[in-house]
Parts: sequence; structure tokens; C-alpha cells
Amino acid sequence: MEYKEALLFVQTFVQSPKLIGSIVPSSSFLGQKMANSVPWKEIHYAAELGAGTGAITKYLSQIQLRELVLFEQDERLRDNLAKAYPDFRCYPNALQMKAMLQQSGIGALDCIWSGLPFFNFSKSVRETLLEQISTCLKPGGWFVAFQYSLQMKKELSEKFNLQQIKFIPLNIPPAFLYVCRKKFN
Repeated sequence: MEYKEALLFVQTFVQSPKLIGSIVPSSSFLGQKMANSVPWKEIHYAAELGAGTGAITKYLSQIQLRELVLFEQDERLRDNLAKAYPDFRCYPNALQMKAMLQQSGIGALDCIWSGLPFFNFSKSVRETLLEQISTCLKPGGWFVAFQYSLQMKKELSEKFNLQQIKFIPLNIPPAFLYVCRKKFN
């Protein structure tokens, strides 16, 4: 990552720590683990929530997808993503994911990757985000999220089939990678 991107990330964290969750961007190791947590051949339409500086987007861009939609609330980070990944659509608010996908003519998603710090959000925002994610995924679709604790395990287990939790020590701070699938019912 370039010095400029790292500095922008730190500035964004200082201004909005609850929206960012960490003072440093995700490690390349975490990005690779996230991208490789799903069977790429099954993934055609996908989204990344909280794309930040593109630390994970970099690995997702290597997957042969028909469409990858990025969501990033911070305007400066979103502008940088749009410049770095001109083939991907960038939107500001994951709380409106369903509406944005409908406007774009995208149906259900095969996978959603997330770097959002869910437990930093209010319960109502968490519930809305999880509902948006569930609504936008096709049955059996993948939801892959990293968190810095196991606090989301119960909520994710209630909403999705929790396939596995991987501990990723090579990240600052160390992270837990949740690999989930949307229930078929």
C-alpha cells in the first residue's frame, strides 16, 4: 500500500473510528484469505462492503466476476476506489444495498465480502445491514466477513449457516474470518 493511502486511512479512522474499526488497513494476508474462502467458480455477482483502501478489493479483482459492486461510506476512500477500480460500481451506503443493486439491474448476489466493523454499530444498524445482506444474497450464497472479536458469532449464526470461523493472526489487529452461507429456506 502506498504511503498516501495509509495516511488517508489513518485520517479517516481518526475522524470516524466507529465506521473504520482499525487504525491500519487490512493486511494482504487477510485479503487473500477472504478472497480464497469461497469457490470462485460459483461466484459471478458479488459485493464488498466497507471496501476502504481496496486492501481486499485487490484480491477480489483477480476473480473472474461478471460484476463486483463496492460500498464505502467515506467519500475520499470511495473516490480512490473508483479511480483504482474503474470497472466496478462504487456506492456510499450498504444500508441501501438492495435499492442500489436494483437500480443497477443486478439480481441476487453469489457472494458478499465485508470489512464492516459490525459490533461498532448500533443494534438497529447491525440488524438492517444483516437484513440487507440476507435479502441481496441468493439462497446458498456466501457471506464472508472479518471481525476483531467473536461478538458477532451468535447474530451471524441466527441469520446464516456458519460454515467456519478462521483466526487470522497475521493482521493488525488479529482478525476472525467468518465464512457463512445464506440459508435455503
